[in-house]
Amino acid sequence: MLGNRFRHQMDELLTVDKVKPAINQIESHAFFQQPLAQETLTEYGVQMQAWAPFAEGRNGLFQNTVLNEIGKKYNKTSAQVSLRWHFQRGVVTIPRTSQKSHMIENLDIFDFELSQSDMLSIAKLDLEKTQFPEWT
Repeated sequence: MLGNRFRHQMDELLTVDKVKPAINQIESHAFFQQPLAQETLTEYGVQMQAWAPFAEGRNGLFQNTVLNEIGKKYNKTSAQVSLRWHFQRGVVTIPRTSQKSHMIENLDIFDFELSQSDMLSIAKLDLEKTQFPEWT
């Protein structure tokens, strides 16, 4: 269970180190949401930061029907919906891009709010496994 693994890691870290981390960057995106890890980090007062918030496009994140349909409601892209979803969950994201147009798009997520229904629809996309097995 991922939550227990994070709890064990945090306990171990805090017995050896005197400085509690302020932030922990872990894989988090629509297809691997890690709610138990987020809950554990919150309990320890550690901010969760999403690593690969767009899943590096894996599983067709940018073409995902659910994300695109939600985006249409707000006149937003699937990327903007994804970032807004992270933001509403309290997860810090720093999406990587070198394109100015994407930078501008990524910042344009503060003029709408996902409904509870939208949040639940995105929650159903969770495959509960890493999309980067080559890193495990």
